[in-house]
Amino acid sequence: MDQITVLLVDDQTIIRDGLRALLAAYPDIKVIAEAANGLEAYEQSKNHRPDVVIMDIRMPQMDGVEATKLIKRDFPEIVILVLTTFDDDESILGAIAHGASGYLLKDISGVKLAEAIHDTMRGAIILPCNIAVKITKHISQQGKSEILLSDFSSREQEIIQLIMQGKSNKEIAQALYLTIGTVKNYISQIYSKAGITDRANAILFFKKMGF
Repeated sequence: MDQITVLLVDDQTIIRDGLRALLAAYPDIKVIAEAANGLEAYEQSKNHRPDVVIMDIRMPQMDGVEATKLIKRDFPEIVILVLTTFDDDESILGAIAHGASGYLLKDISGVKLAEAIHDTMRGAIILPCNIAVKITKHISQQGKSEILLSDFSSREQEIIQLIMQGKSNKEIAQALYLTIGTVKNYISQIYSKAGITDRANAILFFKKMGF
């Protein structure tokens, strides 16, 4: 089994040490680098290209929201999982809007953190109930979307449903007997119609539409 490589980002050494110790219990997860702020997170992402970044929010020099934005801009294949003590609306919405695949609070157990890492690698979006409520409330305040279900072809609707189930591109291709390249083309068309750029925002957008 291939190892999932992880970059730990937190300005407190003791937190990074604790996370490294927790994740050491999982043979298929390997911590390959650490960073103490957003600037270091970007450089370590550039140098090591981890599969997953465990990202704190409030850090000196550059916070986790801005670091998420830069990393997802330049290395969109990297999965970012926010792990923080703060659950304020601005941080949550900022991180998710810039492409984070999950938002977890630091009272989570090591088992749940490992599960979240595995799930995000499969394309899932990780949001605790209280965080999901905040996002749903924000979406509802934005009014109804102008785009309609009928704007998407039947095949695009099938793919949207599978995206909402947390399926990866490979799993979607297998389920619909398509090539991965064809699935990517469909997803690009879906994103273009919806005016979105990543899977996290796609899931939020289509939840708003009622999928």
